[in-house]
Amino acid sequence: MSDPALLYSFRRCPYAMRARMALIVSGQPCIVREIVLRDKPAEMIAASAKATVPVLCLPDGTVIDQSLDIMRWALGRHDPEAWLGQGGDDLIAENDGAFKYHLDRYKYPERHASDPVAHRDAGLAILSNLEMRLAKSAHLCGENRSLADLAIMPFVRQFAATDKGWFDAQSIPRLRDWLTRHTDSPLFQQTMRRLTPWQHGDAETWLVCEATS
Repeated sequence: MSDPALLYSFRRCPYAMRARMALIVSGQPCIVREIVLRDKPAEMIAASAKATVPVLCLPDGTVIDQSLDIMRWALGRHDPEAWLGQGGDDLIAENDGAFKYHLDRYKYPERHASDPVAHRDAGLAILSNLEMRLAKSAHLCGENRSLADLAIMPFVRQFAATDKGWFDAQSIPRLRDWLTRHTDSPLFQQTMRRLTPWQHGDAETWLVCEATS
């Protein structure tokens, strides 16, 4: 086995979730250090000046600290489900831009001094476009899951959980089914494994890296 990469992660961060999913599917040997956001380890801050998860440190000293770059690095080495090359870059850009903007102001109105209902409705409009795509195929870019599905899903999950009763009452049944299929999948269950927060000197924990459905 080649030397492992080292991932700084936080279980509930959607950016870290999608990085972990790509690493697991690609089967890259990887050690994961679960961090506490209010007490970030000096080793992570030294590796990446942005000081937020995810941060992937490669054996050759290269540091990748953007989640999509981590996904593409892992899948570029091994992509058993052909997540790459299926399109959806425009969907990811809208998710990471406009949708994330509205999600933050819906979920954390006190932090942003925002009207949560207005931002909730703006977010729903974006999700309604995904609903229309899912009328044509099981996933966002075709019949099989792709980079776009797994890059976007953690943010839709966060939006849905903000007010589950309201979300479940909206006219987006295909999107709800899509979300449930992904969150119930063995891949996501592996991704969301609970780890003890890492501290300097602790034994290292391996990310479970194996092909899964």
